[in-house]
Amino acid sequence: MNAAHPSGSDREEAQEVSRLLPEAPEWDLPRGRHRHHKDILMQQIDLHHESVAAATPPHGRASAAPTPLRRRLLRPAVAVPVAALALTGALAATLTFTDDDHGATPVAQAPASDGGATVLLNQIADASLRTDTAPVKDGQYVYVRSTVRSNEGTFAGPVELGAPHRREVWMAQTSKPVKTLGTMKETGRGVPMSGQLLPYKSTDALAPGLERPTYAWLASLPTDPDQLLDELYAGTRTGGRESEDQAVFEKIGSLLDETVMPPKNAAALYKAVARIPGIKRIPDAVDAAGRHGVGVARQDDRSASRSEWIFDSESLTYLGSRSYLDKDGKGMKLAGTNAILRRTVVDKSGTMPADTTADS
Repeated sequence: MNAAHPSGSDREEAQEVSRLLPEAPEWDLPRGRHRHHKDILMQQIDLHHESVAAATPPHGRASAAPTPLRRRLLRPAVAVPVAALALTGALAATLTFTDDDHGATPVAQAPASDGGATVLLNQIADASLRTDTAPVKDGQYVYVRSTVRSNEGTFAGPVELGAPHRREVWMAQTSKPVKTLGTMKETGRGVPMSGQLLPYKSTDALAPGLERPTYAWLASLPTDPDQLLDELYAGTRTGGRESEDQAVFEKIGSLLDETVMPPKNAAALYKAVARIPGIKRIPDAVDAAGRHGVGVARQDDRSASRSEWIFDSESLTYLGSRSYLDKDGKGMKLAGTNAILRRTVVDKSGTMPADTTADS
């Protein structure tokens, strides 16, 4: 935009700004300087239309969906004194705008506050939509094989990470409430009843839901990220020590491990995570199988814990997770990690997928 020779549309935008923004007190700035700062604002909005990234507002605030800013003038949601416009670039990167025509609320905010986690999560969401996932039928089982290392230290003692072992689960997809959620088998050094098929049970019969996330239940969730996040916050119980935000982050992490998720719902889930405050991007994270990837993490000071999810740097598929604890105030120590090695659907609990063997 050329402030010295504005076009007709530019003049209309400037007039719109003049109408929307309140006049500053006379002692604030001379009238000529008001026009100067209005022009600067218009220039900064124009410059940032293509380059600004979506922000990560706290849960319950304006949406952080990666909707691009529209080319026409967007009306500021909060009136700003004209004198404040002298912040120029910083102002243009932090104002919140609303689109009155469509009800959308794209947010422009200074990037890097989350280390790029929001951008990464939106990329993962887009990759999820390209996943070729066949629906899972009622009566089938989701089979997941993983490598796991768990904390074997006592509750009051230091963290002691155990040796890697193999974990296999067959999670029932029935729509009926059940006490036997599926079957599991863990194999490795120091594992109780190593190599034996054991029922995966609950004390009470559980219907499909957040504690027993079947494919059909996941498919029933809202695909609007804000509505989805509201449901997750409403349905997640905290353990007493962690914050509500951390509890929801960790609950979502559990959904990533041993389910098959419909693509649209997976995309909504990752976009919902981008709205949880405190998330960070980890440039290099390693899963329990030694695979390097990029991570999304959240650290909770209240519970002195940290959770990380790891994704393949190229395909952005989920690889596994890591968890950390600070039990003695001397810093976070790795307390658990896993790596998802196989994920598919079988017709019978305890059976191996047709294209693999027990030793693969």
